[in-house]
Amino acid sequence: MWVTADGHIRQELLPDGRYDEARGDRRSAYTGRYTVTGHHIDYVDDTGFTATGDVRDGILYHEHLVLYREGEVPD
Repeated sequence: MWVTADGHIRQELLPDGRYDEARGDRRSAYTGRYTVTGHHIDYVDDTGFTATGDVRDGILYHEHLVLYREGEVPD
């Protein structure tokens, strides 16, 4: 599970290549599939929208978002 520092956005990368992203109280706000190549992630939302992300130094940079592993959010 990856989360923003404020906990508003939570993105779960599932082992079957699917993702589920919650925003605030809105569960499953975005769902789709993802593929990983090295440290790079390509996302395809179920609506067809595409996005990318990169994991650097244990932080997920997903388009304009910065997400941390749950439990590792800086103070």
